[in-house]
Order: sequence, then C-alpha cells, then structure tokens
Amino acid sequence: MSLMNRVRKHIEWDFSKKKGYTGKGIGIAVFDTGIFPHQDIQKRILGMKDFVNGENTFYDDNGHGTHVAGIIAGNGKMSDGKYAGIACDAELFAYKILNQSGNGNLNRAILALEDCIENAKSYNLRILNFSMGMGKNVEREAKLTLLNCLEKAWDSGMVVVCAAGNEGPLPGTITPPGNLRKIITVGAVDDESGTIPLYLPKGYSGRGPTQSYVVKPEVVAPGTNIMSLNNGHKPPYVLKSGTSMSTPVVSGAISLLLEKYPYMTPAQVKLRLYQTCVSAGLAKNHEGWGMINIRNLLTGTW
Repeated sequence: MSLMNRVRKHIEWDFSKKKGYTGKGIGIAVFDTGIFPHQDIQKRILGMKDFVNGENTFYDDNGHGTHVAGIIAGNGKMSDGKYAGIACDAELFAYKILNQSGNGNLNRAILALEDCIENAKSYNLRILNFSMGMGKNVEREAKLTLLNCLEKAWDSGMVVVCAAGNEGPLPGTITPPGNLRKIITVGAVDDESGTIPLYLPKGYSGRGPTQSYVVKPEVVAPGTNIMSLNNGHKPPYVLKSGTSMSTPVVSGAISLLLEKYPYMTPAQVKLRLYQTCVSAGLAKNHEGWGMINIRNLLTGTW
C-alpha cells in the first residue's frame, strides 16, 4: 500500500523537512472537482471559483480534487502527520471545472483558465495542477483553445503540471493536455517497486511519444494506492490511484523548489527537474527523466 508517508520516503521528502522548506508563500491552482475544506488544508484554501454549479462556497461533490489537494498540501492534522502531503504550508486555489461524476466541459475549462491567468499574480499562483485528460471525441476547436490557454499560462509564468493519463501501457498513449511540448507531464510509478509496472491494473500510466514525436512524460512519481484527503471527515482519508495522484506529488515538490528559488521561471524549473530526477533505466517514453527526487531538487545553488 502506497501510503503518503511511504511516498515521501521514496522521493526523499525528509530532506525538505530538515531544511525547512514547506511551500510557504507559494500558491497552486487546482483544476478539478473542487476542494472540500478538510481540516488538513482548510486554512490554506485561498479561494474557489465554481464553473459548474456557480456555488459560492468550498465544496467537492466528487472527491477527486480534494484528494489531489491533500497530496499537494495536506498537513496531516487528522492523521498525526502520517498522511501529510508534500508542501504543508503551500496555498491552494480551486477551480471547479468537473462535475459530481468527474466529467467536464471544455468551454468551462477555458473560462476557468482565462480567469486563472488574469488573477494569478493576485494570489501568487505559481503552479497550475491539471490532474485530468480529454476524451477522444472532444470538439477540435475547443480542444485547441484549451491547449493554447495552458501554453499561455506557462508563458505568463505559471508552471503547468499535467497528468500523462491512464491509457497505458502502449506507446503513444499520453492523453491531452499532457501531450503539450512546453508543460511538465507526469507519469505514475508503483512506489513499492520504484518502476512502472507493465500491465494492468498498475500499468495504466500513459506512455509517449506524442503524435508530434515529443518524448513524454518528463518525470514520474508514485501514483498507485495513494492515501489522501476524502471530501468529508468520515473517513478523513481514502485511497486513489492514477497519474492524477502522481501529478500533485510533482506540483508539491515544485512548490518547495519555488520557495527556495522564488524567481525561477517555468523553463528553469523544467531544467532543474531534468538535472535532478533519478532514472530507473527504463525507456524514455516510460519514465522520461526519471523519478522526482526532492533531495536532488533542493541541493546546490541556482
């Protein structure tokens, strides 16, 4: 079972704790199903904009977004730290673009992205976590507009982190928007073995290359059977699997990096990942540059 304490051990998270990096002052936009004001994160939710139901409150009628938020920034208050996330002082801004069933509308997502880009500096939103993918039958023009919005977010100074999708293990199974060249695309590994399992149900992680022959994913992180926040307190934690879970591990790690080096650009963050990930010797279209490693990420100077 890949509990968060084991995930943290696998990526050498303890190094950040020793050095005092907690993601403090770094805002992360979470595009998902919303965020429930769980005790582990409730004081660090900067705001929420609901592009599905138009509600003016913090809520998550699905649970996916809250689980993602906990991996990024949960402080483990209700588990004595056992299920704490990666950056316990990072701040979150929720963009609800998926409904109770986990389905979304591209036009709503586009409006949310435009709002995020416009207001990012007001909330110091340095990272955009996008733990979802598009279906195969989406309208082409809307799809291109959404992809352009994500690239615009990157160009405006936000580090865009997207899931590789769960359509693996065959080559060419990265789902949009994870196929965008500029952004950081995250695959999933099983933290007990440290390598990507090759077959279902654990061989789900999308593999590159993209249709444009871009090698993807850039990095991998633990994503199987991750214990994180529930969208309620009974029980307070639940297990989920997928590249949706590995993506916020990387977003949380990047918030630690940006706390140390607040003037890093998205391109510099991407270069730092390239320099510091740990390869398991797998094919590049499986693991990219390798497993994220927080000790390496935060060691040295920039």
